[in-house]
Amino acid sequence: MTVPGVPTEGRARSARYVGLIGAVLLAVAGWQGGVLSEVPPTGPWRAPHGPAAILCWLAGTALMVGAWWALRAGAPSTRWAYVTAGLWALPLLVTPPLASRDVYSYACQGWSYAAGHDPYRVGVAAAGCPWVDSVAPIWRDTPAPYGPVFVLLAALATVLGGTLVGTLAVLRLYAVAGVLLAALCLPGLARAAGVPTRRAAWLGLASPLVGVHLVAGAHNDAVMLGLLLLGLLVLVRSSGRTGALLAAGVLLGLAVAVKATAVVVLPFAALAAVHGRYTLRALLRDGGRLAGAVLVTLAAASALSGLGLGWLNGLARSGDSEQWTSAPTAVGFVVDYVGELAGRHPGAVPVARAVGLLVLAVLLAVLWWRAWTALRGLNDVRQRVHRLAAARPRVTLLAAGTALAATVLLAPVLHPWYVTWPLLLLAVSATRTTWFVLPAAVAAFLTLPDGTTVARYSKAPGAILMTVLVVAVLVGAVRSWRHGTGRPRGSGAGPAGGT
Repeated sequence: MTVPGVPTEGRARSARYVGLIGAVLLAVAGWQGGVLSEVPPTGPWRAPHGPAAILCWLAGTALMVGAWWALRAGAPSTRWAYVTAGLWALPLLVTPPLASRDVYSYACQGWSYAAGHDPYRVGVAAAGCPWVDSVAPIWRDTPAPYGPVFVLLAALATVLGGTLVGTLAVLRLYAVAGVLLAALCLPGLARAAGVPTRRAAWLGLASPLVGVHLVAGAHNDAVMLGLLLLGLLVLVRSSGRTGALLAAGVLLGLAVAVKATAVVVLPFAALAAVHGRYTLRALLRDGGRLAGAVLVTLAAASALSGLGLGWLNGLARSGDSEQWTSAPTAVGFVVDYVGELAGRHPGAVPVARAVGLLVLAVLLAVLWWRAWTALRGLNDVRQRVHRLAAARPRVTLLAAGTALAATVLLAPVLHPWYVTWPLLLLAVSATRTTWFVLPAAVAAFLTLPDGTTVARYSKAPGAILMTVLVVAVLVGAVRSWRHGTGRPRGSGAGPAGGT
């Protein structure tokens, strides 16, 4: 008997082994032309066995994405999803770093700190890192854009690892630990929000973005996400206890001190901290305790590192890369193209990025206010206790996930692994999934095994296509608003109500 929404045994088995074949092909691509330390960043076609590596990469990515997409409505069971995601991760655990050279930047920044340099003031080249040739040229002279907790972790990795290979191994262990921590939190968050755990586990863990970029690429986003999800899980289970609120604040503060992106979630976490009726007094009381713990944690991490608030300066240089995958940057490119046709050079990218950040700030405020309004509306709802209990976490988690999605869309830079930020939160809170699963599937194709981005070879057509998509989204949003359907309900409409 077929259960609606649950894939048949044959379909699930096919997806499992098709995805595993894809993961093996990606691992082969990594050894043939991945981010090898002894091979300088010269481009995918010049790498050892470059064409073969790219073919394996494209085939493997297509197989993994196809298998993940086939079960997007949910795996046969939560356990099945965990086992399959683990199988897919195994080949990716034993490859060189894939699809990005950032892990070499981490290693050199850790080495610089351990050698007595301030990574927020001195680039890794000037600090004399012995592994600087493995770092992408654009990041050799820039300050570290990461928080003090991650700088301390990176320095510890260099001490424990000794050599470059050893350091990379420790950094990958950090990333795997972050993914495992997130994996432990997904079922609890999904149950709290009333979302099937088998679907949340599948979307959050089996995504090729997680395997390629968080596991094989060893991005510190994995550590941030693990801490972030654990903090949110403590919050939704806190029941207003002061100790739980303070513990959640410490975890969220550590997440911000790894990567500042986590700060976007904090206003929504304050909503999740409220126990009982949603009133301004309750928000100030419970949200204030949470905020205090976050601030103390950040201050302690900054003091422990001995670097003070210098880590905030490094954030300004994270936008040095210009790619059309960022919607504001793409719009700026198109304006520049039109200006050049008219004989002008408007230099619109900085302006478009500034406008994007302004729009993001407004959108985040609107999302928070709507979540607050929806939660206030639950104060007087007469319904069974378990339904009300699920509605509250869903509102806050969905709003936080949507806020991260908006951040990814409107930020000056968008790398594929950024898509994992909203993916994991939306996996445990959204009622409909295609609107965020489809972009995640597309993002898996945006890099090559040696870390080269596809955007590098498609600047003009990519910018035009992205601008068309931005215009289409704006037109659709205006029409939806005018017809009165653009107001998301707290329990799962809005973006989650899309198809």
